Amino acid sequence: MIKLRRTNSDDPDFRPLVALLDQDLRIRDGEDHAFYAQYNTLDTIKHVVVAYQKDESVGCGAIKAYDDTTAEVKRMFVLEQQRGQGIASLVLAELEQWASALGYTSCILETGTKQPEAIALYRKCGYTVIQNYGQYAGVENSVCMQKKV
Repeated sequence: MIKLRRTNSDDPDFRPLVALLDQDLRIRDGEDHAFYAQYNTLDTIKHVVVAYQKDESVGCGAIKAYDDTTAEVKRMFVLEQQRGQGIASLVLAELEQWASALGYTSCILETGTKQPEAIALYRKCGYTVIQNYGQYAGVENSVCMQKKV
């Protein structure tokens, strides 16, 4: 059974998961990692969801304001050995519900072409590809997506 907990970026169960996410992204992104890393700092993230399985933190995700009506999904990650169990979908759904409760009408996100499993997850959860936004405009390895919440 998976339990979800809402918290913030200071949470001691969230930070180790993010460190593992960053290790994975460093490998996948290669020389492009520094570009993406600058947009993934934790200091502006106030809305975090951590997933637990048998009291162990196994996944996470976060949202932050993009503009007055849009929340940006950030820092989605599930431990490799727990993937394929629907944990990421549960975390994402919780983030979307939280975004809606906070008054946002849509969620956007950026993922990479080197993360096909992430793209598949977001499509399965109802996200559609949009034009790359903000700092990702014109970045060939970025895939931006959106969903109304």
